[in-house]
Parts: sequence; C-alpha cells; structure tokens
Amino acid sequence: MMKRVHVAVGVIFNNRNQILLAKRPDNLHQGGKWEFPGGKVENNETTSEALIRELKEEVNLAVISTTPLMTISHDYPDKQVLLDIHTVKDFSGEPKGLEGQPITWADIETLKDYNFPAANTPIIEKLLSL
Repeated sequence: MMKRVHVAVGVIFNNRNQILLAKRPDNLHQGGKWEFPGGKVENNETTSEALIRELKEEVNLAVISTTPLMTISHDYPDKQVLLDIHTVKDFSGEPKGLEGQPITWADIETLKDYNFPAANTPIIEKLLSL
C-alpha cells in the first residue's frame, strides 16, 4: 500500500483578489501543470508551519498567518495525497519562483483556463463558488 503524502497547500490572495499559481517542474509528479504553491508537511510541523516554511522556500513570501479552507484526499494511480488547503491573505514580500518555476497571479474566474492536477479540481470549484 502506498503512503499518503500530506501536503500543505496555499491559496494565496493578493489585494486585487487574485490567486498565486506556480507551474510544477516537468520532472515532478503531475509536472507541467499549474498548482497552488505549498509542499510536504514534515512530522514535527503543523500544516500552517509547513505552509509558512514552504512558501518562503518556494515563492519568497513571508506568511504571517493562514486560515484552513478544506482538505482533500485524492488517489492518483501512482501516488496518494492528502491536501490540507489554507488561504493566505496576510504576507509580505514579492513572490518569485525561487526554484525556477514560472508563477503568475490569476483572477478567480480564469482558474478553469489553467491545467491543474486532478486533485485540485475541488479547490477550484470551491473558489469559483465563493
């Protein structure tokens, strides 16, 4: 049986109500698709702590606080993930792809135009309904 990977996911809003997206490197699982930034939760971390650490490492944001939005358990043929999704509205810094990944601010109504991993579909549906 595969181990379920616990992932902290950030739905990061700027002051224009746009959401930050990052493109997954081609060599990673679901590579080449857009995602909400985040990363794996380590054993000794809360989801919020992991998200704050990952967003600093990946997109150069100093996050002050996060708010739980939803959780999603999704099984891909080759991987099982538990997405622990938080919204982030309180941060400082200008985002940049510190791992060389493209990033962009997207209007909520355009999210359906991006190619996301299947596990992200419920997040997009929830955001479109807000």
